[in-house]
Amino acid sequence: MIDREEIDVKQLIEERQWQVLKEELKAMPIPDIADLLLEMNKGERVLLFRVLPRNISSDVFSYMFHEHRNALLKELTDEETRNLLSNLRPDDRTTLFEELPGQVTQKLLNLLSPQDIKEARLLLGYPEKSVGRLMTPDYVAVRPEWTVEQALQQIRQKGKDSETLNVIYVTDQKWQLLDALDLHRFILSSPEAKVSDLMDYNFIALSAFDDREESVHAMQKYDVFVLPVVDSEGVLLGIVTADDIMDVAEEEATEDFYRTAAVNPMKSSYREAGIWELISKRISWLLILVLVSILSANIIGYFEDVLESLIILTIFIPLLIGTGGNAGAQSATLMVRALATGDVEIDQWFRTINKEMLVGLALGIIMGIAGFILGYIKGGYEIAIIIGITMVIIIIVANLIGVALPFILTRFGLDPAVASNPLIASIVDATGLFIYFAVTTYILSMM
Repeated sequence: MIDREEIDVKQLIEERQWQVLKEELKAMPIPDIADLLLEMNKGERVLLFRVLPRNISSDVFSYMFHEHRNALLKELTDEETRNLLSNLRPDDRTTLFEELPGQVTQKLLNLLSPQDIKEARLLLGYPEKSVGRLMTPDYVAVRPEWTVEQALQQIRQKGKDSETLNVIYVTDQKWQLLDALDLHRFILSSPEAKVSDLMDYNFIALSAFDDREESVHAMQKYDVFVLPVVDSEGVLLGIVTADDIMDVAEEEATEDFYRTAAVNPMKSSYREAGIWELISKRISWLLILVLVSILSANIIGYFEDVLESLIILTIFIPLLIGTGGNAGAQSATLMVRALATGDVEIDQWFRTINKEMLVGLALGIIMGIAGFILGYIKGGYEIAIIIGITMVIIIIVANLIGVALPFILTRFGLDPAVASNPLIASIVDATGLFIYFAVTTYILSMM
């Protein structure tokens, strides 16, 4: 039986028939799969274990002897395996990079040296900017049935390698997280008391698949400096600490800052960046903004007759579109920041847009009065009416564009910082010109 299955399995691996292989493995007994793993070469063994459904791979891993488990874990992280997995096609890699069982993940991280953990996080299949890429396995865990004295012995034994000792985690036999307790609870409790007596089951945890920005928001919201990381079944995998989060917060703030200036985020500092990198990070946005600006030029061309009949209108073009661009940039900046900090949630879009419409109306009326006065001084009553009305409408529209675009981008899973000031300004330029000439045409036809 094993020989037949082995031949079939090897053929399926060679043909990269991952889905078919999964179905075949589901029908095989756990001991047979474990034997099959041991009889394969290293590359085949890694691919076979990676393609096992999560519940089956957990059982197979538990069935294997200790030395075979450690050998498999080391094979998952050596150079040959890394090259093997990185050379797979994206769809094949996605199929293979499913979540590993929590027990496997724990042992893998604890088995490796600190310099190897970074590469191991990649092989675990966590998304690029996920909490799973940040976590460390250096924490202390105790059991609920232990006495406080036993727990303190565990803390003394394991604490020297822990990232922090301020929080002690309570897990069951399957390493599912039950609670997170401050160290002082153990110190102040009777040595004979049970750990379960100290528990209140009130804790905050992150999923390994959460975006790393979630860890920043969670630490800010709950005012904590360390958070546990669990898998989809609640198994404790590691922790993230404030120093990790500080690095993330700085990196995210830098990326947002770049995007607000229509510059793609750089992977290195400005000092280390080469000339070509600086060009490549900026040229794409400049070309996009040129295309948007062409729309403005076409609008001016379309209303060329209006400009020729009343040449004084050209004087006010920079004033109107500049003011509109500034208003839109203000609104967008406020929204990007509010969304980034969690001050405004995506489902609050309707209330936020209504609020900004009222703000835009008030700003528009104030700026419209200023525009009316300036228009009257430069061109008389007729021009004053045109400039005043146009200013009100442009400010309202620019404000709405500035607040709506970050919400739209967030809804589609994009960084709202992409609603950069230059992009907002370019969109408002074209919109503002159209409004200006449409109002002018209407006012002139009425007089």
